[in-house]
Amino acid sequence: MSLSAHPVSVSKDDVNFFNEEGYFVYHHQLLPQESFHGLKVYFEGMLADLPENSRPEGMDVPHFAFPELFEWLMADEVLDFVERFMGPDIVLWSSHFLCKPPGKGLTVPWHEDSSYWKGMLDPQEVMTVWLAIDDVSQENGGMRVIPRSHSNGFSEYSEVDASKNVFGTEVRSDQFDESTAVNFAISQGECHVHHAKLIHGSNANTSDRRRCGYTMRYMPASAKFHQDKEPSQQIYLARGENVAGNTLGDPTQPFEPGASRWRGGN
Repeated sequence: MSLSAHPVSVSKDDVNFFNEEGYFVYHHQLLPQESFHGLKVYFEGMLADLPENSRPEGMDVPHFAFPELFEWLMADEVLDFVERFMGPDIVLWSSHFLCKPPGKGLTVPWHEDSSYWKGMLDPQEVMTVWLAIDDVSQENGGMRVIPRSHSNGFSEYSEVDASKNVFGTEVRSDQFDESTAVNFAISQGECHVHHAKLIHGSNANTSDRRRCGYTMRYMPASAKFHQDKEPSQQIYLARGENVAGNTLGDPTQPFEPGASRWRGGN
């Protein structure tokens, strides 16, 4: 266990809630103020340098091109938090800035992250830490989840209008009960977590406020990554032992995947 002085306010009841419901909302600052401010400033620089006509919702796996992000992805404060849920052997699976600009931020359709990673992991136990870069509410497109929907992870999907959505399919409406949805609202610097198999999504941002989160995705190091299923993916040991003997990337070096990339959104 790290000797980080930043407190982690996660109890056994919180972990049990996550295991049973598939999500957990953390109304505490995940990172020390100075560290969080550094991440936000770094993100603002990346956003300003986006190529013209690029959607800010699509900043997937930015740590491949910007290894500086490992400062936060591998931060003791983050890993201390993650360790409460999955134990001491942790692998970084992925990350994604999903930024919805004010007035025109796209909808994220109902989906399961695991459906994009089918066949890649054994077992499929990825946990996403969704760190709020901005204050987030339903008004500016905060995340919504269907509690206890993480028992399957591979629902049936139908097509949606790709011009209005982050991606072009969503979980079919007959696969879940939308009336049970829980809506999230958190302040910048706080986070929520969800299981990869949980059905979740978010509405369009029609407000006058931006909505951005940084998803940091981790899995237990005992899970096996079948890299032949997705050669453009690279994973990294974040803490502990490489229990499954996966091929690991070097966080000090940029990784240049091929053109093929899977998508996932929140």
